[in-house]
Amino acid sequence: MKRIKVFISSVQSEFAAERRALYEYLTTDALFGRFFESFIFENLPAIDQRADAVYLEEVTKCDIYLGIFGTVYGFEDTEGISPTEREFDQATILHKTRLVFLTQHKTSDRDPKELQLIRKAENAVVRKKFTSPDDLKFAVYAALIRYLEDKDFIRTGPYDAAICKGAGLEDLDHERIAEFVHLARARRGFPLPADADPMKILTHLNLVHENGLTNAAVLLFGKQPQRFLISSEIKCAQFHGNEVRKPIPSYHVYKGDLFQLVNQAVDFVLSRIDLRVGTREASVEVPIEYEIPMTAVTEAIVNAIAHRDYTSTGSVQVMLFRNRLEIWNPGQLPNNLTFEKIKHAHSSQPFNPLIAEPLYLAGFIERLGTGIPDMIEVCKKAGLNEPEFAQEDTFRAILWRANAVAEEATLQASGEATLQATLQGTDRTGQVETLDSQHVNNELIGVTGQVTRQASGEASGEVTGEPGEEIKRIVLVLFGEAKRAEIQRKLELKSDDYFRVNYIIPALESGHIEMTYPESPNHPNQRYRLTDKGIELKKRLKNSKKNK
Repeated sequence: MKRIKVFISSVQSEFAAERRALYEYLTTDALFGRFFESFIFENLPAIDQRADAVYLEEVTKCDIYLGIFGTVYGFEDTEGISPTEREFDQATILHKTRLVFLTQHKTSDRDPKELQLIRKAENAVVRKKFTSPDDLKFAVYAALIRYLEDKDFIRTGPYDAAICKGAGLEDLDHERIAEFVHLARARRGFPLPADADPMKILTHLNLVHENGLTNAAVLLFGKQPQRFLISSEIKCAQFHGNEVRKPIPSYHVYKGDLFQLVNQAVDFVLSRIDLRVGTREASVEVPIEYEIPMTAVTEAIVNAIAHRDYTSTGSVQVMLFRNRLEIWNPGQLPNNLTFEKIKHAHSSQPFNPLIAEPLYLAGFIERLGTGIPDMIEVCKKAGLNEPEFAQEDTFRAILWRANAVAEEATLQASGEATLQATLQGTDRTGQVETLDSQHVNNELIGVTGQVTRQASGEASGEVTGEPGEEIKRIVLVLFGEAKRAEIQRKLELKSDDYFRVNYIIPALESGHIEMTYPESPNHPNQRYRLTDKGIELKKRLKNSKKNK
C-alpha cells in the first residue's frame, strides 16, 4: 500500500521540538506508521539546491500539509514572504489536504505578518488550537484519524453506517421500501405511511447521510445489493450425512436484499426438514409442525445476517446435515458477552444497529436481546437438544434435529468415539470443514431477488420418479381450491419466488395440481386444486402415515 505523505511546516526556530516529536510519533506509532510517511526539513540531506525550492517540491509530492502557526513569522525572502507562507500557498494551489494548528496566544502576541497568515488560513481550512506539545499531538491524532476515516482507510463506526460509495436513490427498490413500511406499521406501529417519500422514510431510519446512502440502506432495500457489497450473499447447502462430503444433493447461493435473503434461506431449510401435517378435525386450518421450529430457524438465520461482519469476504453459510442445522456467521461475539450470557436475556448489542432496527420493525426479530433465549426455549419444547454455539474464525449456531437425540442414545449405548466425531461434524484434526466452491459440484446461482431451481430435479422428483417433498407438502395441505398465497401461508413459507419456483411450478408440471384458470395464469381470481393424480397421492401419503 502506498503510504500517505505528510509535510510538516512551521517556522523552524519556533517549533523545532514539536516538529521532531510529531515526526517520531507518526513514524513509530503502530497505526500511523502503517499509513503515513512524514517530512521535516531537519531530515533533508545536504544537497546543492536552494532549500526553499526543495521544500516546495516536497509540498508538491505530499498528500497532507500539516502547518504549525505560532507567534513568529520567520525569515522573509526578497518579496517579504516567509517559507512557511510559501509552503501553505503551494498546498492551497495544489488542493492538498491542509491541517493547521495554532498556538493559544493573544492576537497582540503574534507578529503582524504571522497574524495575517493565520487569517488567510482561517478563510481556507479548519484550524485547531493547542496549548502544549501533548495537546498538539492529541489534536494531530484526531485530525489524522478523521482523514483515514474519510478516505475509508479505517472504520471506527459501525460498517452499516458507513457511506456506500457509488450508490444513489435510483439503486434502491422503492416498492420494497413501501412493503417494509406496510409490515412495520402493522407489526410495530411505524409512524410513517407507505406512500411517504422514500427519502423521508430512509431519513427516519437513519439510513441516509448528507454524503449519501449508508451500506445498511443498500443491504436492506437495494435492487442489487451484491453489486456494491458482493459478500452479502448467503450460501445454503444440504448434505446426506453429518459431514461436509460429496455428493451434495442441494446447494444454492442466494442474492438480494436482506429481507429476501432471510426468507429464501429459511424456506430452503423448511423445505428440507421433516414436516408433520395434522388433520382438520379440530379446525378448518391444517395444523403443521416442522421438525425444527420455524421461529428457531428464522431467529438463527436473522442473527447471522444482522450481526455478521460485512467487511469480511466470507458469506453467511446455512448447512443442513442429517442430525443438525449449522449457521455460520463471519462475525464475533462482543467482548463482554459469553456463550452462557447469550443464553439468557441480555442487553441488545447489534454489530450492525442500522440493520437490526428495520429487521425488528418488520417483525423478523421479535424482541431485541431475547432472540437466542427464545430459540433455546422453543427447541426444548419441541423435544430437541439445546442449541449450541461456537466461536472460531466464524460464529456458529447449531440447531439439533430430531434424529440427533436417537443418535446420541446410540452413542451412549455403544461408546463409539467415531460416532461422537460424526455428531460434531469434524474430521480427524477436529476442524470443521468450510463450505466453498471446491466442495460443490452442482452450484446454482440465483439472480437478485430470485431463486434458481435446482438442475438435479430434486424439487420435482424427476430423477427417481417419486414426487419431490415440496409436491407432497402442497398435496397434503391443499383442500378444495386455494390461492397461491394461502397455500404458502399454510406451509409458513415467506419467499414468493422460492415458493413459486420450488413448489407451485413442480406441482403443476407433475400434474398433481391444476389452475382454476389455466388459460390465464395471472387471473386475479386464480386458485389451485388437486387433480385426480394429486388426490391419489394424498390418499397414499395418508395411508403410509397410518401404517407407520
